[in-house]
Amino acid sequence: KYLFEFVNIREHCSWIHMHAPDEATEKAQNLIRMGVAKARYLEPQEEFQSDVYRAALVIGGGVAGMKAALNLANQGFAVHLVEREAELGGLLRGVNKVFPTYDDASEFLAPLIAQVEDHSRITTYLRSEVESVEGFIGHFQVRVTNENGEAEFEVGTVIVATGAQEFKPHGYYGYPMLPNVVTPLELEEMLKKGFELPQNVVMIHCVGARITERPYCGRFCCTAALKNAVLIKEQNPRANVYILQRDVMAYGEHIERHYRRAMELGVRFIRYGLDRPPEVIGVRQAREVKVFHQLIGKELTLPADLVVLVTPLVPQSDSERLSKMLKVPRGSEGFFLEAHLKLRPIEFATDGVYLCGSARYPSNITESVSQAYAAAAKAATPMRQGFVQVEAITAFSDERLCTGCGTCVLVCPFSAIELRAGEDGQRSWVNATQCKGCGSCVAACPNGAMQQRGFTDRQVLSMVEALVSS
Repeated sequence: KYLFEFVNIREHCSWIHMHAPDEATEKAQNLIRMGVAKARYLEPQEEFQSDVYRAALVIGGGVAGMKAALNLANQGFAVHLVEREAELGGLLRGVNKVFPTYDDASEFLAPLIAQVEDHSRITTYLRSEVESVEGFIGHFQVRVTNENGEAEFEVGTVIVATGAQEFKPHGYYGYPMLPNVVTPLELEEMLKKGFELPQNVVMIHCVGARITERPYCGRFCCTAALKNAVLIKEQNPRANVYILQRDVMAYGEHIERHYRRAMELGVRFIRYGLDRPPEVIGVRQAREVKVFHQLIGKELTLPADLVVLVTPLVPQSDSERLSKMLKVPRGSEGFFLEAHLKLRPIEFATDGVYLCGSARYPSNITESVSQAYAAAAKAATPMRQGFVQVEAITAFSDERLCTGCGTCVLVCPFSAIELRAGEDGQRSWVNATQCKGCGSCVAACPNGAMQQRGFTDRQVLSMVEALVSS
């Protein structure tokens, strides 16, 4: 932050110096005068330190959550892993083959689950929900509930790995009224059970995605569809497989190779437009699919023994509740929003809470594992250090002026202020560990009781007086 401000000021001053040297000199004199005026009222400050409890909470028992939990546990930290389902594994439990190796998903998942369940430092809570999380980095008080009761424990850091869920396209193309119209995960389950492959398979992409309600791209939906198209053609070369797409998101060299492999096997790609979407024909089951081929400008009628609606992942149903509980934001799509897309991609603005996997955005296995390791590394840093140190620019309350109106509590975006009862009534109290020194409470306080270290009213006003008196 300060580096960016310095660069901007330097560039601005350089421009003034080149084009208006007299004004530049005057500005420099004013800045020095203001700095000296403020320095008269500076007071020595000490950076606040708070200890960190050496345990972590991981919310979600999918691939990302299990990898993060194992990474932390192998570093010597106690881990509490909370999973809402009866089994660990997340969405991968319903997948037939993994991309790009085409190995059985169970061959990857079973050893991972066994490692988690057998690890002495990991406590697993199945069929459980995180009921409440209170506190701040280093000291989060957690309450978990399940059918057997509740458990309470303390952790120093939290990792959100709740994943996502498959969008169920009710009302799209006859789903679920037509039995042979299925979703990708339903197709995966059929392939796992070894059902008889149909002769004509039509996959319709971007069902429920890249529209007004969900404007985002599902990212790896195309990859999963390519994988299953190749599997079907390899097992039944005479089968007709049609992929009706608006765009094929084959990002990366390895996915591009599989895209070409699918074309070599005879998978037909037909581009349709959102203005003329495909139409599934059938009463008791799908018989045909009509689609307008944009490239040849002609409507085609395709035989369909099985129609696969390729849908995106959507946020978990309880993501809003968890967002409020942890005081972390969500994006416009409903997924959790990190502090900065490029500079802090697996961190929240709330210290001590980290993010990985499809809870952040639809992610494949490789991406989820990479993010899990990154989140575990971030979560381990304060626990290994044993304390967190806060820069001395935090707010504080002058109890002599505070009337306990609670305005500062309402405006604080980091929930760092609370009202505490005293001999003379309620007074504001600032948790320095949570405070980021944004100054919102200082600006909102009607009595001037809230002040910010290094930027008190007296210091700031002295700078203004020095400027106007020059």
